[in-house]
Amino acid sequence: MYSLREGILLLQPGKHEFPFSFQLPSEPLVTSFTGKYGSIQYCVRAVLERPKVPDQSVKRELQVVSHIDVNTPALLTPVLKTQEKMVGCWFFTSGPVSLSAKIERKGYCNGEDIPIYAEIENCSSRLIVPKAAIFQTQTYLASGRTKTVRHMVANVRGNHIASGGTDTWNGKTLKIPPVTPSILDCCIIRIDYSLAVYIHIPGAKKLMLELPLVIGTIPYHGFGSRNSSIASQFSMDLSWLTLTLPEQPEAPPNYADVVSEEEFSRHVPPYPQPPNCEGEACCPMFACIQEFRFHPPPLYSEVDPYPPDVEETQPVSFIL
Repeated sequence: MYSLREGILLLQPGKHEFPFSFQLPSEPLVTSFTGKYGSIQYCVRAVLERPKVPDQSVKRELQVVSHIDVNTPALLTPVLKTQEKMVGCWFFTSGPVSLSAKIERKGYCNGEDIPIYAEIENCSSRLIVPKAAIFQTQTYLASGRTKTVRHMVANVRGNHIASGGTDTWNGKTLKIPPVTPSILDCCIIRIDYSLAVYIHIPGAKKLMLELPLVIGTIPYHGFGSRNSSIASQFSMDLSWLTLTLPEQPEAPPNYADVVSEEEFSRHVPPYPQPPNCEGEACCPMFACIQEFRFHPPPLYSEVDPYPPDVEETQPVSFIL
């Protein structure tokens, strides 16, 4: 219990609770982080002032997360890099090793799987091993000095590739573990991430490609990419509409131009004339059949010789 006398709050012996709330600043706050050489912390401090007695205080830490939306156009852009390395030195080279790696977008969130697309070609004489890893780079800036800490947070390994062999990663996945989101707008501490696809080469420096990553907090919803893919398929399906048809259809070729006299005589089997043929009754029976077989087609005309009595019209619709 407590009472108020002359503007002074008197608390009776016992436990007292005072609920309170406050609004965080409207300007963007940097995500909470604790590292090797520095930290970003937010806390609430309560002070109890008593006369003739030292003050008592208590502090509780708050976790603040600055949201990063991975659905922005800058973070939806695919990342692709290619590099080649000659294995050996001077005149004792054993051949090149080439690596090409790609990820579908730049922004991901904790717990997501990153599909990795890579092509590796080993033209050297050594056995190589492709690998991939996510690296976190901590950069500390203070008093004009800079310190950097870099460590691996997740990795995956591929199969061995013998000399003259190739390998392809068609979406090999690497899962992002729970890590601090990227910190890109702080003047004293910066947290960057990268996806490194590299090849371990015995007796030589590794061939490495680093693809930039941004770990955000608002997950990828996929609506934009799905709409764009549907739009591209729709445009491909309707690409035939762009083809132009001739205003006047062309007439078919003349029968005499198609069948020459030599070809006509070659395909007409000769038939013997019956002896002592008198009158029309003696004409060969298959003469009419041959005349019907090689009868030329009718002349082309744009006017229908058999017009319908009632002209039927059907509506034509297009999907746009």
